[in-house]
Amino acid sequence: MTTEIIMHLSSGGGPAECRWVLARLVRAFVREAQGCNALCEPLEPIGDDPASLLLRVSGSGAESFAQDRTGTILWTGQSPFRPTHKRKNWFVGVSRVGMAEEAGDLRDTDIDYQAMRASGPGGQHVNKTDSAVRATHRPTGLVAVSQEQRSQHANRKVARLKLALLLAERAEAAEGEARRAAWDRNQSLERGNAVRTYAGSDFRLKRQ
Repeated sequence: MTTEIIMHLSSGGGPAECRWVLARLVRAFVREAQGCNALCEPLEPIGDDPASLLLRVSGSGAESFAQDRTGTILWTGQSPFRPTHKRKNWFVGVSRVGMAEEAGDLRDTDIDYQAMRASGPGGQHVNKTDSAVRATHRPTGLVAVSQEQRSQHANRKVARLKLALLLAERAEAAEGEARRAAWDRNQSLERGNAVRTYAGSDFRLKRQ
């Protein structure tokens, strides 16, 4: 049976630099998986430095690959946006999520699924059939779209997972001021012990 793990990368509500690091960390993970008997694929377009992103890791080495990368990831380097900024440490959080477990109290009866045609540059698996899926959570109006998967069924599962993550973030923000929640999330990343550290514009891995 093929192991498949879903990983969630988050900038933790950090500044633009953390989102920049996240996008490059995705590419680093994809590259590193090739030497770990694993396949690492973004479940959504990387786009312009997203605040968070889902990855699918599969293959015989998937478990070890995910385990070694779950936690806080540190990149050390000069800000690509603020050259005179004194801060050199930027953090991204990596966690594992389950297709079923992460859904929590999300009910299918509250979700409207709409098939749509995949569009945009996307990845190599984006096709021209109506395989993309838009999921709308009626009680909140939240919307999630998935178009990177090969089938409508797979896109439906990913869209549902995205909705669950959106609802979780919404619930977290509801517990206090959204700005404070974002700040706390970022601070919790900074206080964590980095499981991996990268450095420089070439995003090279530093030995722990």
